[in-house]
Amino acid sequence: MGRISGKAVLVTGGAMGMGKSHAELLAREGGHVFVTDRDVLAGKAVVARIIAAGGKAEFIAHDVTSESDWNNAIEMVRQKAGRLDVLVNNAGILILKPLHETSPEEFDRTFNVNVKGVYLGIRSAVPLMKESGNASIINISSIYGIIGAPMAGAYISSKGAVRLMTKSCAVDLAAFGIRVNSIHPGVIDTPMTNGLLYTDEATRQAVLGPTLLKRPSRPEEVSNAVLFLASDESSFVHGAEMVVDGGYTAN
Repeated sequence: MGRISGKAVLVTGGAMGMGKSHAELLAREGGHVFVTDRDVLAGKAVVARIIAAGGKAEFIAHDVTSESDWNNAIEMVRQKAGRLDVLVNNAGILILKPLHETSPEEFDRTFNVNVKGVYLGIRSAVPLMKESGNASIINISSIYGIIGAPMAGAYISSKGAVRLMTKSCAVDLAAFGIRVNSIHPGVIDTPMTNGLLYTDEATRQAVLGPTLLKRPSRPEEVSNAVLFLASDESSFVHGAEMVVDGGYTAN
């Protein structure tokens, strides 16, 4: 029996990178996983792999900045599973610019995806999660929601907002048996960072910075933290920030 057998799970941004890894691991551990993404072909491919491996999954075309898309996604979960036990707010974007060089359009886009998308997810999912009880919301933030860094002012601001949104929602939702936590990955080897990690050695070392383990995280290493927070093993973990960064923020 898997660690989340019988649980219905929604993972945003599940078509690639960390989201794909989260979806596949949660399905292997017995979850009925709803993979959502704007990339329909890639998202359906993830679902096909999960099903081929014996898991249970559905794909939902979904723009996390759209309230109507969120309402549709939650209604589909209700129809297919009748419950929602785990919400993984994973979808996000990164624009590499200092804040003073970031256009208002780029700033708005970053906050629409990284912050509004999380807000809409929580707002849309909570009514169904209240029916389940013992539910878990997992917001993917970043170490850059805790510390500063150059060249990513809008991203860092948005991830800091996710961190404190998590704590606020933890206060509001505890009475309903809904746990809310955030995960703060460090440098991860995903398509989003490939151009930085594999361009040249100097750029790679600059990106890794003070990471004590001297390498980027594999997506599945973050997914293991997601699985823990999705499972009943984390039943007393609430309003917390789980850092998965290879020691980056220890320095």
